[in-house]
Amino acid sequence: MNAPAAPAERIRSARFRAEREAGWKRLDDLVRRAEKRGAKSLGYEEALELAGLYRQAMNALSVARAISMDKALLTYLDALCARAYLVVYAPQESLGGLFTRLMTRGIPQAVRRSGWPLLIGFLAMALGGLLGAVLYDLDRSWFYTFVPGSLADGRTPEASAEYLRSTLFDGGGGHDELSTFATFLFSHNTQVAILTFSLGVFFTLPSFLLTFYNGLLLGAFWRMFDEKGLGYDLTGWLSIHGVTELAAICIACAGGAQLGLAMLLPGDLTRREALRRRGRDAVKLMLLAALMLVAAAVLEGFFRQTVTSTETRLAIGWGIGALWAAWLLLAGRDRAPQGAPA
Repeated sequence: MNAPAAPAERIRSARFRAEREAGWKRLDDLVRRAEKRGAKSLGYEEALELAGLYRQAMNALSVARAISMDKALLTYLDALCARAYLVVYAPQESLGGLFTRLMTRGIPQAVRRSGWPLLIGFLAMALGGLLGAVLYDLDRSWFYTFVPGSLADGRTPEASAEYLRSTLFDGGGGHDELSTFATFLFSHNTQVAILTFSLGVFFTLPSFLLTFYNGLLLGAFWRMFDEKGLGYDLTGWLSIHGVTELAAICIACAGGAQLGLAMLLPGDLTRREALRRRGRDAVKLMLLAALMLVAAAVLEGFFRQTVTSTETRLAIGWGIGALWAAWLLLAGRDRAPQGAPA
């Protein structure tokens, strides 16, 4: 009794397809061109035609599902409509365009939305530096607790002022030794930045402690030089790359703090939703930290030992720091329309 149904369904599917197949083929042709050369390769009339054919194909897909067309036809229409949807609605932006938008808007806006996390990062570094200097004054042995021997590289409390000064102005042992030290320092701070960011999800505390430790190291190191009358010179020596590099660590800490605060204080959101929302800014902060670490390595390699004037070192380091601040504070702000109140 039911045997004739199958031939009837095939006839109905063939008729349905024959009436609309020309439009589907034309849509497929336009979609292929857009996939290969981008939607901009289509002219204005072709773009309008693409949109109309996409709507027709979607209507045909709805009808085909409603009247139970054969599976092959449904699969074909599903794939065609999905591809057309991406051409019509997906953002048509090049990799260069995405990078430009990230640099001109995404990162600066994320920084300006991250006031509290940034405060946590910079406060951790400052408190660590202050405590490191105080503990060094109380007991010189704290220096060896905070500063690894490979990083100290002979610059210890027992070293003479002449030797310490030589490490600031002539490499203290040659260019190769300096390069080794610079490579170690960059590697160390990169690892600290990555750990600081990735561990922030554990309620912010690990990020704070890692940044605080970096401050302890810096404070003890600076106080040792200052004790020998070289604190100002060390500040200049560090400034060329340190303003950028230490800020990068604090910003990585802020990225981790974003994740930690989402877990600790999700507000009215679930922790998963809070993590998803704050995670976007956290990732942008980490990208900024990575960019600044690379810039610091370049500054360290090209300027720190070739520029021997402390004042010039300070001017370069803090001048570049001012440029970072200007970019992050001013870029990506929407301009008020003309005639609108300021």
